[in-house]
Amino acid sequence: MSETQSIQFELVSPEEKLVSGPVHMVLIPGVEGEFGVLAGHASLVASLKAGVVELHKEEGGETRKIFIAGGFADVTGEQCTVLAEEAVNVSDLDLADLQQQVSNLNEDISTAKEEADKARIEKRLELVEAKLSAVSV
Repeated sequence: MSETQSIQFELVSPEEKLVSGPVHMVLIPGVEGEFGVLAGHASLVASLKAGVVELHKEEGGETRKIFIAGGFADVTGEQCTVLAEEAVNVSDLDLADLQQQVSNLNEDISTAKEEADKARIEKRLELVEAKLSAVSV
């Protein structure tokens, strides 16, 4: 792949740098909608929502999918950096485990007495449901 057809991509979470290298295209879940990044993209900084970042190494080639729990993207014509609150390869997510977590969190919501506890559990439930959606696609 020539440098003119690729963009340098990095995905960093608090735990580790998951990806660092050239890609053809990246699809990113922005708060205002999903957007794609190719070489030569206009510069921008965007807030990200929980969802899947899709990395396309080559045009029409294999796609790597990484779930993020939100964060920020910094894009220039030559580079795209995603700073994620949490990141995990979609292939590493376990469907049965996520379904069990949803069930447990729903039970926790029904037994929570304080509004603050309910709000905290609901926020966690939204994140687990987003992961479940990523696995189910």
